[in-house]
Amino acid sequence: MKVNAGKTFLFACGIAGALVIAGAVTLLTAQRATATPQFAKDTGKSCGNCHTDPKGGGALTPFGEKFKANGNKMPN
Repeated sequence: MKVNAGKTFLFACGIAGALVIAGAVTLLTAQRATATPQFAKDTGKSCGNCHTDPKGGGALTPFGEKFKANGNKMPN
């Protein structure tokens, strides 16, 4: 089987270009996380009230899900 070096090079460049474009789009559209330690200060609750990890971040507890669904305000 004979491989055409020119076509292989162009194919590789096309793939590399697509990856660069996909990476740029990801970086440009990524949003900053809205949860910050300020929420804990504002609500008087520890990070562990909303997050399964007591340090904050990651999966939310049922209370954290309610907080999020309520527009990041204390649920009733």
